[in-house]
Amino acid sequence: MTNTKAEAGLIVALDVEDAGAAERMIGALEGTAHFFKIGLALQLAPGVDELIRSAIKQGKEIFLDYKYYDVPETLRKAVSRAANLGVSFLTIHGPSNLIRAAVQGRGSSDLKLFTVTVLTSMDAGDIAEMGYINHSVEELVLIRARKALEAGCDGVIASGLETQRIKQVSGDKLLVVTPGIRPEGYPEDDQKRKVTPGDAIRAGADYLVVGRPITGDNNPAEAARRILIDMQEAFDSLSYLSSGASI
Repeated sequence: MTNTKAEAGLIVALDVEDAGAAERMIGALEGTAHFFKIGLALQLAPGVDELIRSAIKQGKEIFLDYKYYDVPETLRKAVSRAANLGVSFLTIHGPSNLIRAAVQGRGSSDLKLFTVTVLTSMDAGDIAEMGYINHSVEELVLIRARKALEAGCDGVIASGLETQRIKQVSGDKLLVVTPGIRPEGYPEDDQKRKVTPGDAIRAGADYLVVGRPITGDNNPAEAARRILIDMQEAFDSLSYLSSGASI
């Protein structure tokens, strides 16, 4: 059971070497984090399906970040399987007809669907190389966010740099999950559009995905607590401002 908005909004990315390491990391974060992302790094690792089922049975939430992208009927079936598994979040990718198929696949389950806008490891040069020569990163993100909303998606995966605009153009109807989180002073690694935990929350992010700053630390629980403090301070400042208090 989470006690603060920060605890509810922190998703730890289990991009580790195998299912055993993921299970140990979940144990190390007991009482600190309850929401975990399982992505392509673990997709074909032995024991991952059992890990997911076990974590859900223990009351953890799972964000399945497999970025499903296929013909509509295949996507519908794949999403249906994920819904039956009991995961909380799932990423999909593609145009409106694929998103609508995914929405059909999740049926009446509680599964929330998120489309990927532009990866936080990509910048203007990368999207130009992919053929999007007439759009800036922000323009492409907003185009995809609008399409996601129209097709029935619950939210999008987007950098904290675009979150505020996504909230504006969607009328605050889209949830935003923000990866590329780097605490102040932490190396960028392969993230080209990074933000701090506090800045992401202040921009309007609903959930933050944090991997290496937590899982690569010698004390993952303490690293997670530092991030939670930064997040909660940002939530508190927003609450203060929304109450009409003057500064």
